[in-house]
Amino acid sequence: MKKQVIFGLLLASVLVCIAGQDEEDYQEPPTVLIALLVRNKAHTLPMFLSYLDQQDYPKQRIAFWLRCDHSNDNSIDILRNWLDNSADLYQSVNYVFEPQQRSYLNESSPYEWPASRFKHLIALKEEAFQYGREIWADFMFFLDADVLLTSKDALKTLTRLQLPIVAPMLISESLYSNFWCGMSEDYYYRRTDEYKEIYHVKKKGSFPVPMVHTAVLVNMNHRVVRRDLTFDKSRLVEMQRSRQQEPLYEGPADDIIVFAISANSSGIPLHICNDISFGYILQPLEPGDSLDHDLQQLVNLRALMVNDLGGVPPLLDYYKHLAKKPEKSKLSLDRIFMINLKRRPERREKMEQLFEELGIEAEYFPAVDGKELTTERLQEMGVRFLPGYEDPYHHRAMTMGEIGCFLSHYSIWVMMVRKGLNEVLILEDDIRFEPYFRQNAVRFLNQARSAVQYDLIYFGRKRLKEESEPVVANADNLVHAGYSYWTLGYVLSLQGALKLLAAKPLEKLIPVDEFLPLMFDRHPNKTWSQAFPKRNLVALSASPLLMYPIYYTGDSSYISDTEDSQQINVDTSEEGEARLKSDREQVFDQAEECTLDKQLKLGESLPKSHQEL
Repeated sequence: MKKQVIFGLLLASVLVCIAGQDEEDYQEPPTVLIALLVRNKAHTLPMFLSYLDQQDYPKQRIAFWLRCDHSNDNSIDILRNWLDNSADLYQSVNYVFEPQQRSYLNESSPYEWPASRFKHLIALKEEAFQYGREIWADFMFFLDADVLLTSKDALKTLTRLQLPIVAPMLISESLYSNFWCGMSEDYYYRRTDEYKEIYHVKKKGSFPVPMVHTAVLVNMNHRVVRRDLTFDKSRLVEMQRSRQQEPLYEGPADDIIVFAISANSSGIPLHICNDISFGYILQPLEPGDSLDHDLQQLVNLRALMVNDLGGVPPLLDYYKHLAKKPEKSKLSLDRIFMINLKRRPERREKMEQLFEELGIEAEYFPAVDGKELTTERLQEMGVRFLPGYEDPYHHRAMTMGEIGCFLSHYSIWVMMVRKGLNEVLILEDDIRFEPYFRQNAVRFLNQARSAVQYDLIYFGRKRLKEESEPVVANADNLVHAGYSYWTLGYVLSLQGALKLLAAKPLEKLIPVDEFLPLMFDRHPNKTWSQAFPKRNLVALSASPLLMYPIYYTGDSSYISDTEDSQQINVDTSEEGEARLKSDREQVFDQAEECTLDKQLKLGESLPKSHQEL
């Protein structure tokens, strides 16, 4: 019994020592002071604050320094709502709201930057810096409300780097971001190849750059940082004089430029980090812009989130009533169809999210599944293959997936004729819409209607050769399409549908993206072309394109339901000579009338499920 007691006491002592050691080794995460200046950001604040609130970082290690003035919207109300619901979760919140101040001296627009606005902003940032020094914050995070930190690991990732100054690389609707890779001698932005490498994550890590802004983490434990960093031009010049640095700064009294130069002058490196996908950023507005520009940027960024993250991260519960989405539109067309395989519900869900975010009134169209087709079924449908067809790249016959894809598009062409639909947009389910898709789609359609009697307009495609594509007369954003692959998205007119059906493509089947160029006589394989005597489809293309694939061949997430499927068995006794893609003449025949008496008996060859549609 005595031995057992002694052993128990020894074990308890060991456990206490281990616990004590763990307690000594444990270090709380560094404290972070978030400095936030808000003006007229009621439209971004619900997302900004929601994503900030969802950071995977102890809230008791985060303090806020918050100012809001010169606002004409309800930014202050939204901030007060956050204070009432979330402020107590954080270490502290130092805030001042000044609702009586509405505009700056000599300001004609809320998006203009007169000297008085710069002066006020710089004074506030200097005040925030001093506050950070006084409370001995480990880090200061200067943030604008245009930043949407969708990654919950943003703060954790940045603080662990322990860099003097680092910014999370943010994505916009274009190439704009919150860093520069080059700065000219007169302090203007200079383009560099490295910028795109970092932005497109061709290289990954933290990289020294001459400028970071909008979302900047400053390590206050660096002595030089605490002492020398400034946003104030006069203070910068004073420091340079005291160090006898030449030449003295003579650039603009711009807070972000002065901050960058003060860091460079003090030997403090600035870094941009793209280790993770931190989030998104809105581009600053110009004096002539309106709030609508920012609202449309938000639409574009939310669509990017659906593509990148699988959905838009949710708002805090008390902000959900502020969420707004665009009204649904058919883009001035009769119908919009999205083709999707029933066994790919994740693609349908993603596309339907995009339609919600972009305000597109699209209909689900069930695809013909190549996996459910058999040789016997194809024979029953009267499907025959073009003699001599061989895939130009893989040197193989058609796959069941390619056949199903063709029949899916064919089904819509048949429906258009049956229902007398004049203009239809046909979409596949693996596309990424370019920013401002809705506005540009309507604009390009109106150009086409005014300029030419078109049959087909590619909204997305793969141009297969650099060749001349003449611009459509009296249209700014349309060209006559050359040999193209992909049927991601295209507008088809009723006349175009009639022409495609009149060619009786099920009697000499080839993949749909080979068939279409044959029909507008821009296909390089003249042997195949001879099988379709009337090649008078008037095919245009949007320029620039309005959509692209989500994934490309070789990407880790790339899946092809057409290429990676069973090949058909072809009777080689009827085959002719197969040719690879080659040069071809540019031919633009005028459209010929195609009447109903020249059509197939529509729908007789389709699967029953599609005859009903």
